[in-house]
Amino acid sequence: MSPSTATRHPSPQVMGIDLGGTAIKLGRFTVTGACLQSLSVPTPQPATPKRVLETLVAAISDLDPHQVCGAIGVGTPGPADAAGRIARVAINLCGWQDVPLADWLETRTGRPTILANDANCAGLGEAWLGAGQQFRHLILLTLGTGVGGAVIINGDLFVGAEGAAGELGLITLNPEGPPCNSGNQGSLEQHLSIQAIHRRTGLAPDVLGKQAIAGDPSALEFWQSYGRDLGIGLSSLIYVLTPEAIVIGGGVCASADFFPASNPSRN
Repeated sequence: MSPSTATRHPSPQVMGIDLGGTAIKLGRFTVTGACLQSLSVPTPQPATPKRVLETLVAAISDLDPHQVCGAIGVGTPGPADAAGRIARVAINLCGWQDVPLADWLETRTGRPTILANDANCAGLGEAWLGAGQQFRHLILLTLGTGVGGAVIINGDLFVGAEGAAGELGLITLNPEGPPCNSGNQGSLEQHLSIQAIHRRTGLAPDVLGKQAIAGDPSALEFWQSYGRDLGIGLSSLIYVLTPEAIVIGGGVCASADFFPASNPSRN
């Protein structure tokens, strides 16, 4: 896929990359957060580390052929090490365990690179320029291929002793529920992710959303059940973290109007 038309801008630029289970999204940004150009490419399947690396290198070259960006930041679907060098695990990608993705990209692109959990990146973005700007204490939940989370306490991202805290989607919703790739049983992710929705209904979220808009009773009933599960998960997080606000993002939020049990700020 060719990148969108670029907007010329003289200020220093950086590249941000969102490594997802179905798509890899890249953007060139000014240091004040303005997006100058973007690109989305499919995540290779199976999404092994080496195949993803080759896709990333090609996409980076397409988006920034003249190497205007001085640094690269990558959000990965799982925890990175505290130094931002190693993708420890990517739960919904194939064969990801302690992958030195930052070193690989630096070698191939010649530009300094840092990794962070993708939901943490989203949480920082919302706190900086998005729905969380007015709050010092907030949590973010992303509803997509997986379910990610970020915790902002007193304006700072909370990552714990080893950089892996805030995996909100891996809390237990039902101990008798489906096994999770994390090793947990019945996690929130196994009830709310795109994969979980497909397992529960045989349909994609966008199809269920269109059916709900058309008034289909079974689709409306599903989203009501989904909203209850989401509300239960959020209530557990609220009791522990007492945030001022909750921001919910991700592709599943296209049907947020049908989530009757959830009542946070939505992205």
